[in-house]
Parts: sequence; structure tokens; C-alpha cells
Amino acid sequence: MNGPDNLIEEIFEQSDELTEKQKKIILAAIQSFAEKGYASTSTSEIAKSAGVAEGTIFRHYKTKKDLLYSIIEPMLKKFIAPFVIKDMEKVLNEKHASFEDFLRAMIENRISFLSKNMLLFKILIQEIPFQPELKALFKEHIGTKVITRFTQVVEHYQEKGELIDAPPLTIIRLTASAIFGYLIVRNLLLPELDWDDQAEIDQTVQMIMHGIAVPKQA
Repeated sequence: MNGPDNLIEEIFEQSDELTEKQKKIILAAIQSFAEKGYASTSTSEIAKSAGVAEGTIFRHYKTKKDLLYSIIEPMLKKFIAPFVIKDMEKVLNEKHASFEDFLRAMIENRISFLSKNMLLFKILIQEIPFQPELKALFKEHIGTKVITRFTQVVEHYQEKGELIDAPPLTIIRLTASAIFGYLIVRNLLLPELDWDDQAEIDQTVQMIMHGIAVPKQA
């Protein structure tokens, strides 16, 4: 994927107003939120890990939730959404690409991207179900925009006769479940396994395109 590989570094580079202490606080918060979860992390723990006084955190962020959002919002708004959308627009402009090629490229890009940003991704997955404001941010910056673009991708390949005549949202749901199910198991649940990414990508693509049932004999 063309775009920032390491979101934390990118956020720091594009935020000239951040002090060195703020950067240390953010890095410590990311580590703690990812390992223990937002609710189980205290600002005193973050301060100790960052090597600053707890009061320093509250000089920059009014609450612990403000600190969480200062990490997540720029990640969603400035970095993830634009490059996900750009990927899909590139596919729409590629007249000879197949839906299978599109799926393969999407999965390969996400594996590379998530491996460099796993802590941020883990925080996002953990906290969205419990943070209504975070869920709203995700929907605003990624959910609605990506579904709109993905619908265009599905309709594009339906017009080419590659996909069945089903509601695009159904195809999107099934496709996204398979892709992100693999990424979550690989990177969050069982990262210690010796994954053969190419073989797993091939299997995932084939499952999406052809299902898991053995074709009935005529």
C-alpha cells in the first residue's frame, strides 16, 4: 500500500506542536492500552512508563479519554481512511483487474500494514465496542466511506460478470469477515504460529470466491 507504514512515526512527523514529553506519553499510553486495555490502565502507570509526572499528562490532556482519542482520531482520519480508499479507487481504474486479484492485493497490503501498526490496531479492536464516541469516529472516517467505495468495487465486478447478483452489502460483509478474520487470528490471537502467508492468502481468496462446499456431481 502506498502510504505511511508506521502510523506512530507518521503522526509524530506531522504534529510539530507535540513536545518530547507528549511523544513519550503517547508511546507509553499506546503500549499500556494495547497490553492491558483502556479501562485497566491508569494515568499513573502511563506517567511512570513515560518517565514524567502524572500532572504532566493532565497539562496536555484533560482526561484519560482525551489521551486515547488523541491517538486514535489522527490514525483514523489522516492515515488509514485515505489510503484504504485510494486502494479501492486504484482497482476501479484498473479495467483488466479481476476481483480475485483485488482481494489478493488487499490482503497482502493489510498484512504488511498491520504488522507495523499492531498495537494501534489492537487498541482500535478492543475499544470500539465500549467507546461510543470512538465508534462514531470510526464510522465517520472509515466505515461509511469505505463501504461506499467497496460497493462501487463490487458493482464494478458484477457488471463484468465476475460476481453473483447479490446485494453488494452482503458480498462486502462476507468478504470483510474472511479477510479480517484471518488478519485478527494471525496477528492478535495466534501470532506465535509459523504462518505461511502466501498459502493462507491463497486459501482465503479461494474460500471467498468459491466457498467451502464440495461441488455436487451432475
